[in-house]
Amino acid sequence: MNEHRRRAGLGGFVVRLVKEKPLGTIGGIIVLVLILVAIFADALAPYEYYQMHLVDRLQGSSGRYLLGTDHLGRDFLSRIIHGARISLTVGLAATALNVVVAVLVGGVSGFFGGKVDLVVQRFVDTWMSFPSLLLLLTVMSILGKGLVQIIVVLGILGGIGSSRVVRGAVIAVKENVYFQAAEAIGSSQWRIYIRHVLPNIVAPVIIIFSINIGGVIMSEAALSFLGFGLPPGIPSWGGMLSREGRQYMEAGPWLALWPGLCLTILVYSLNMFGDAVRDLLDPRLRGGVGRYGADGGKSLEKSRQET
Repeated sequence: MNEHRRRAGLGGFVVRLVKEKPLGTIGGIIVLVLILVAIFADALAPYEYYQMHLVDRLQGSSGRYLLGTDHLGRDFLSRIIHGARISLTVGLAATALNVVVAVLVGGVSGFFGGKVDLVVQRFVDTWMSFPSLLLLLTVMSILGKGLVQIIVVLGILGGIGSSRVVRGAVIAVKENVYFQAAEAIGSSQWRIYIRHVLPNIVAPVIIIFSINIGGVIMSEAALSFLGFGLPPGIPSWGGMLSREGRQYMEAGPWLALWPGLCLTILVYSLNMFGDAVRDLLDPRLRGGVGRYGADGGKSLEKSRQET
């Protein structure tokens, strides 16, 4: 019974997404395609991403090299395809850790308030007073290079900064009548937090995820460019944009064009899909005119006629 209800709920969500949020649906499809490209990069890439042909360096698009070659004669399409795996792995994993840290730090701070809130917020103030790049370089120099290190550092650093948004959302929820009613009937603190607080901060959490992912990918690019991130031979869209894209863009404009275009499409698609999911899942928008689309438009038109 529960399994059937869960499937019906997921199917209904997909139907609503397609009907009410066409841009969000397109964004979700693009993200899904990029994820599949990242998963099957080995099968889709025509060449090995590290395979060099120095005689073919900085060649434009051709039948052999669809997106041209870089300064070492490596097929740029293969590097773009493999770069999707690295960039998506870093972006999605680190941003997911962003959200977890933000919900833990900001949620606890705003929910309990008082001295707990005071101590946590002074820690956040101290953390945010340091330049973010300096913190990244310092921590990475201690932990060393590697994909896991980048994900952990970018996830925790961004999550602490984003906790302010979650804290504000939690404090706003505490002012609602249903929160006070739950306290009045003797519900436990954790039950109130899980049943009444978390569902009502979905909107800012999704916004944090969709906004931070682009910054995380570019932060990875900055770290790789400065020598504290991934090694230069490992392709990532941000790293390609910062290294060969910046150095050889006059001789080969495609070296900056394709990684930048991929980053733009990815971030825009995630923003569109994230906004659509937020509008459909946010309890405060259910049944209201805040949801544009078929149902929202009918409700708005009906209310105007009644008026």
